[in-house]
Amino acid sequence: MTGYILAINLVVAGLFAGAFAWLASYPRARAAARWIAAAYLLGSVNFMIEWLVPVFDRPRVVVFAAFATSLAGLALLAFGIARRYGRPLPVRAVAAILLSGYALNLVIFDMPRQSILRMGLYQAPYAAILALAAWQVFPAAERRRMDALLAWLIAASSAHFLSKPALASIFGSGATPQDYIHTIYGVISQSMGAMFMVGLGLMLFAVLVSDILSDATTKSETDPLTGLLNRRGFEARARLVGPLVGRTGIPASIVICDLDHFKSINDSFGHAAGDRVIAAFAVHLSAAMADDHVAGRIGGEEFAVILPGANAAAARLFAESIRTTFSEAGVEGLPSGVHPTASFGVAELRQGDTMSTMLKRADHALYRAKAEGRDCVRVASPDETGDVASRRMARGG
Repeated sequence: MTGYILAINLVVAGLFAGAFAWLASYPRARAAARWIAAAYLLGSVNFMIEWLVPVFDRPRVVVFAAFATSLAGLALLAFGIARRYGRPLPVRAVAAILLSGYALNLVIFDMPRQSILRMGLYQAPYAAILALAAWQVFPAAERRRMDALLAWLIAASSAHFLSKPALASIFGSGATPQDYIHTIYGVISQSMGAMFMVGLGLMLFAVLVSDILSDATTKSETDPLTGLLNRRGFEARARLVGPLVGRTGIPASIVICDLDHFKSINDSFGHAAGDRVIAAFAVHLSAAMADDHVAGRIGGEEFAVILPGANAAAARLFAESIRTTFSEAGVEGLPSGVHPTASFGVAELRQGDTMSTMLKRADHALYRAKAEGRDCVRVASPDETGDVASRRMARGG
């Protein structure tokens, strides 16, 4: 029976190696997936070696090779997990576990196989290296349920190795390495190992696929020129922020920014210069933002920022700081005397407002800023409304 389970484990480990190799083709998962694919590939080699142990009369070298490949596979798994969670590779700790584990394995080979001490020393390196892997995940476990599940699954896998000496003592592991494959303990040990191998593989696969999907979503909602949200991303975040500030009763404001005379910049200096102006403005905008602000490029030369916790006065100061620094800084590649400017409209969330109505009032204030000379900030009055579409066509940059 143990031989059949070993054969199944070999196939399953190979399938996981292929699956993670495929994930490694995606840049977001590449760093971790390569290590994990190599770990499962080495695991399949280990199962092949263990399956061949009964063939040899003197299996000392083969038994050590099985242990060595198995422990090395877990080391690669720990490296992959560290890469996924942005931790430094635990090279020294892993090297210490590997070297001490290999040395112990050679020392205890001739000890009685039923010795609890021998079995404990044999399993300890496995438990240690998986405990190290779990340690890489636990700092992230508080932020996401999937990471917490992975951390505890790795910890449980580590603990299951510590339970094996007791199980071997109860059921018997065989008088020789060749006998192991015919024992009840061998069936239990390989079955437990298979369950954890599959469980860890599926969880790690789910984590990396989630990363890939999240990365794809982020790219689809990010403006490549500025690194800010595009209109789709901004509107998606606005739909989340709007109800939140409405329920909590905290103040909130929105600022709309529009680059002045942008068409003339493109006409005079070319579209590449226009792109540099847009990118430069985004840098000033990003520098002024707090962590809870939501900013996006919502049009060709138009930007919007949601400021949770800011009333109209605070939002105006925010806009004035960007207006001043941008108009004074200049843009690389433009003549020294050319200083692009921007106009700003500000609106504060009022009772009964939606994000859409607040955006319309900010747009109205922006129209007034354009009409009153540009390079200035205007704040919408609480009762300000108007036809946004007609104003957009009227302001003309």
